[in-house]
Amino acid sequence: MQTPGRPLVASRQTFSRTLSGLDEHCDVPPPSYRASVRERFSLDIPRRIERKLAQYNASKSIFKRWLFEIVSVIISALCMALLQNRPLGKWSFGLTIITVLSKIASAALILPISEAIGQLKWSWFHGKESKDALDFEIFDKASRGVWGSILLLFRTKGKSLAALGAMITVLLLGIDTFFQQVTDLPERWTVRGEGSISRTIQYQPASVYTFQSDMGDSPMTTAGPDVRGALSPYFYDQNGTQYTAGGNNTQAGFPLSCPTSQCEWSPYQLLSVCSACVDVSSLLTYACLPMKMDWIRSSMGPGTENTYPNGTACGYFLNATSVAPVLMSGYRVVDNGSSEIGETLLMRTLPLVTNPRREGLYGGSINFKHLNGPILDALIVSAADGSAESVYRKELPVAQECMLSWCVKTLRSSYSWGTYKEVVEDTVFNTSKTEFRWLAIDHPNHKSTYMEYAGNISIYPPNASRDGPGYGLSNNTQIETVVALDEIFPSMITIANAAAKPFMKVKTSFRDKVVFRPVTFSPWLAPNNVTNHMERLAMALANLVRSDPNSNELVIGQAFAPETYVKVHWGWLTFPLAMLILCIVFLVATIIKTSNDATGDFGTWKTSAMPALIYSLPQDVRNNLTKTLTSRSTTGGDAKKVKIRLLPDQGWRVSGQMITSPTLSRRNNTQPPPGWV
Repeated sequence: MQTPGRPLVASRQTFSRTLSGLDEHCDVPPPSYRASVRERFSLDIPRRIERKLAQYNASKSIFKRWLFEIVSVIISALCMALLQNRPLGKWSFGLTIITVLSKIASAALILPISEAIGQLKWSWFHGKESKDALDFEIFDKASRGVWGSILLLFRTKGKSLAALGAMITVLLLGIDTFFQQVTDLPERWTVRGEGSISRTIQYQPASVYTFQSDMGDSPMTTAGPDVRGALSPYFYDQNGTQYTAGGNNTQAGFPLSCPTSQCEWSPYQLLSVCSACVDVSSLLTYACLPMKMDWIRSSMGPGTENTYPNGTACGYFLNATSVAPVLMSGYRVVDNGSSEIGETLLMRTLPLVTNPRREGLYGGSINFKHLNGPILDALIVSAADGSAESVYRKELPVAQECMLSWCVKTLRSSYSWGTYKEVVEDTVFNTSKTEFRWLAIDHPNHKSTYMEYAGNISIYPPNASRDGPGYGLSNNTQIETVVALDEIFPSMITIANAAAKPFMKVKTSFRDKVVFRPVTFSPWLAPNNVTNHMERLAMALANLVRSDPNSNELVIGQAFAPETYVKVHWGWLTFPLAMLILCIVFLVATIIKTSNDATGDFGTWKTSAMPALIYSLPQDVRNNLTKTLTSRSTTGGDAKKVKIRLLPDQGWRVSGQMITSPTLSRRNNTQPPPGWV
């Protein structure tokens, strides 16, 4: 029964029940069987979705009424959280993923803002005062886009809660620009397996000795074939072995395994070979002295004094004031009373031990006396620029004392994209003081000398245990290594005259093996860098030591592979985070402000247009409102400003008139009451 004098109004809850078919008072005949079947199996998905949303909006729970808006804000926050410093993993389309996440994060903020503005629209007209009818259009546009939000900002002058939503909507225009700058996709290295690198603690190469039938069981002293092969490229024409992989990439000259493009090893120790050179030009004195011409090309090996012819030479001498001066760079004076210049000495290497007895000169060393058992200690003297003219101009030669010695290095190694690098963190030499270790005995019946090196080479780094042999090698291996360098230590480069070709005289310490060869290139002759060449020679010998299959062992390191990460530039993320916070504040404030409307008869409509349909305006009011919207002047004609206010129990109140809506439950009445559409 309708209460007399009071029209019935369809509230939000009543409308929801009507949509869901739960109104028990509707006098509607039941549908036919066929219609029931069609209804049951209908695929009208949009209607089902809208019906479900209406039920959620009509719920008494605030959480359910605003469930989708809350979820939308959470989705936006999660998308921003995914833009942190994290690997992309197996995503090969990382940039696409980042773009999608940023789009979802920005789009997810639009829904709660739009719905909140829509709900504030009904609160705007449900307030204590009537509002301009045009406000309905402005609010509706504000819930749909930027233009309406701008109009709403001006209309409310920023004093309404809806203005905050409008401002956020406008600011969201720039959020994509910030998202584009927020993320970057650099590559980082992550551990992906193990790499191995060789090192040697005790050098024990497999040696095959030769014996002479009339020498008994004593083997012939010869250079080890591996040592000879490693060092010979550094003796003559070749400028050493070049370990290159193209461009400036340097390959490792020893066993190394890296399953990925980059490997690193923690500091480790190994037996190695070190070198050093010191300038000794101050030991040279210029003079013209009579001497034994041991350096000219025609002289043979050591023997009787008659082996070397006598003559006069001018140049820079070592021990110029002694009874046995040694010419290091100079020329022979022709003995015919003229000023004619004879054969010229351009370069000379002089080991500071005799051969084969290994007796020390200058005590065996000048600047490296602290080293015990060096492989080589020699003087290397070259003409100033490697030419005969500099000798004739009496220019001071380039004179250096260079040494090779066993040592223990602490290395930090890395391998990246085919390039091997190592950093020497520490170096330990054998500096223990011992007696002179070389023993030499001339064979009474043969032109040979028995040589022996007393004791093994043992090096103990600081804090290392001395219970074992330490880092080193056997005495026989030491002999094989030293003998390999006898080929060019000592040696000379001479030239017959300024226009002639130079020749290098080698193996000069052997009695019957002295040979000479033409020089096309010599790393020992200035202006070549002898110090650098000695370092490379030492590196070649060190690589041989750590490559020996009978001696080396593997050091395990970490293998790295590139992995793309998402790097967040937090400064650019400030604006999106601010938008997220403002959106949360705006949504919470709207929920609180409109909570009373939802619990009363009005309901939670948000952006729904159903209230405009339910509480429709009568014809005369619509005409007046149309004139107001289409008139060029608000004061001309019949148009007048229309203000409206929505009262759920009474309908729209238009410019002081009370316009009510018919009840949805009215039955058997074909004519609506006056003022209703």
